[in-house]
Amino acid sequence: MAEAVPVRCPSCRHENGYTVPVYPCACGSPVAPPLDLAAPPVPLTHRNWSDAWVTVRCGACGRESEWPHPEVGCASCGLVVRVSVHPPGPPGPAAGAGSGTDTAADMGAGARDGVRADVGEDLRADLRDGAREGVREDPPRADPAAGAPAAPGQTAGPGGTARPPLPRPAFRPVTIRTARDAVVTAALYLRWLGFQDVRQPDGVPVPSAAVDLRAPGVVAQVDPTTAPAGLRAVECVWLNGLTASATSVYFSLAGYTEEARGRADELGIPLFVMDLTGMPQPVNDPADELVGKGA
Repeated sequence: MAEAVPVRCPSCRHENGYTVPVYPCACGSPVAPPLDLAAPPVPLTHRNWSDAWVTVRCGACGRESEWPHPEVGCASCGLVVRVSVHPPGPPGPAAGAGSGTDTAADMGAGARDGVRADVGEDLRADLRDGAREGVREDPPRADPAAGAPAAPGQTAGPGGTARPPLPRPAFRPVTIRTARDAVVTAALYLRWLGFQDVRQPDGVPVPSAAVDLRAPGVVAQVDPTTAPAGLRAVECVWLNGLTASATSVYFSLAGYTEEARGRADELGIPLFVMDLTGMPQPVNDPADELVGKGA
């Protein structure tokens, strides 16, 4: 895994640690975007999908591919910034190799681009596929003394006493190319936190750009739009969680307004920002606590 590098927020000057994402090339070699840390990070106030990708060349085979532009959500003020990347240099002697695998990879990318942005009955199938790729589920360990399974993430000690929870495996993100990918990624992340049976509620959806996800003990809102989530959106998910006696969680691609951040802190609502690599980042203290303790 690549080492974390410091990225200073241009708004509040908070220094955030950022680990460069590593992607698999079509040839199987790991590829990481070469960050240009000499260039200042650029605040992302309006997301343009056509500009959200950067060309990166594989050092092994020379193949150029489009990967999500590195982005960092500030843990202090919630601002999302885009980190500059060095343009690919001249191709090496291995460029052009592996054309057969290139075709297969391009076909796969094209299939993902054609996915509908809405979410419906296919969500559970996407979750099953994503779970096989990104989330490993450990079965509960049996308690030999009490004859009952231990709590999720725990092992039974002598006399049936529960040992401290086992550390969760690292969350493996799924690249976000469409709004639907953002919803699937949020659902997988909730499952990684320990919430089971995550699904979109049945019935006619409320006319909104955000998508509602629910599971026993949690109500989540996923906002895949290009505008920061506002005060009203945060209060709505809080009311939904209050009605269901569940934890309220919000996921956003474009960050949050200052009013929304302040209200979420007052109400104890965990806020997460997702970049196009598919890795949710906590942006307030309730989110850090949720990641630490899980469901």
